[in-house]
Amino acid sequence: MANFKKSEIGKIEEIEKNYENGKVFLHDILNLTSSEISITKMPKGTKLPFNHKHKQNEEIYIFLKGEGIFTIDGEKIEIKEGTLIKVLPEGIRTMEAKDDLEYICIQAKKDSLEQFGLGDGELC
Repeated sequence: MANFKKSEIGKIEEIEKNYENGKVFLHDILNLTSSEISITKMPKGTKLPFNHKHKQNEEIYIFLKGEGIFTIDGEKIEIKEGTLIKVLPEGIRTMEAKDDLEYICIQAKKDSLEQFGLGDGELC
């Protein structure tokens, strides 16, 4: 068994027509065991039709393109290319796209990270 898995999802600008709701989840594609990662393209004028929160996972959003409004616990936050946001599980969130919006969202269990960066690496 290989120590890696490679897959292709296509061009990010084509995600909305190739995947349901313009979102691709990498958990099943890469057989992830420590996190869920999704890549999303929201067309201009789109608003998530729901608010949501999580039971145990924090979410990290990395905005790659576009502009929008991210609402967390009723607070409206302007987002654009280069914006990074961490939302704790309890934070009630929703989002709307002012312009075509592309982002990566990483979910991981809150307070589960024990090592990172060089603390988790070994020279071989």
